Amino acid sequence: MDVKGLGAIVTGGGSGMGATTARALAEAGAKVAVLDVNEEGAKKVAEEIGGLAFSCDVASAEQAEAAVAAAREKHGPARVLVNCAGVAPAARIVGRNGPMELAEFQRVISINLIGSFNMMRLAAADMIAAEPVNEDGERGVIISTASIAATEGQLGQAAYAASKAGVIGMMLPAAREFARFGVRVMTIAPGLIATPMLLNMPQEVQDNLASQVPFPKRFGHAEEYSTLVMHIVGNPMLNADSIRLDGGMRMQ
Repeated sequence: MDVKGLGAIVTGGGSGMGATTARALAEAGAKVAVLDVNEEGAKKVAEEIGGLAFSCDVASAEQAEAAVAAAREKHGPARVLVNCAGVAPAARIVGRNGPMELAEFQRVISINLIGSFNMMRLAAADMIAAEPVNEDGERGVIISTASIAATEGQLGQAAYAASKAGVIGMMLPAAREFARFGVRVMTIAPGLIATPMLLNMPQEVQDNLASQVPFPKRFGHAEEYSTLVMHIVGNPMLNADSIRLDGGMRMQ
């Protein structure tokens, strides 16, 4: 799908993989709405690419509905949705101080899984109601961000792994539902990407983690994520699947 002149929404677009994806879409000619709970970060990216910025908690029905409606008014219906918003706290189910707080588990599921579904349902509704953009009858593409932790969650990742497994799990039924309308659904499962969360770790820890990647022996770059996003957007045969972006890593 050629995105030139079409609306696009990127959640978590104020930094990291979301920011690079917003830039890549804008460079390809899309009209991008940047959503993030960090309003300052969203505004900075939006100003850079000539897009729109919205402060939005993706787990909130009201905030998401308002942001999607405002983006639609300015850019038309979004033909691309990229879900990058997410959190990755670490906590054992039963730690030194007792069982994990249920509210913390619920928070991770709410942002990572429910937030992705929330944005999907809203963007898909707009895509389905819009006219096709090419001879294939394509109306849009939805790309959500999972993680290799969805299948290889480590100690302390119960909430995160469960949320990302859910993101992968809802991809196929969504793709099947939307296929007759010309809307594709894909998931990207990154491994170790050089985001602030990783780069703030001690250098010794970073080196140890990077050494576990078969090739290349380094963290992935956010730009490598956005490159994959743009390939998915442009390749109509990519549908109903999850692509690992991990340099061959398998978490221990």
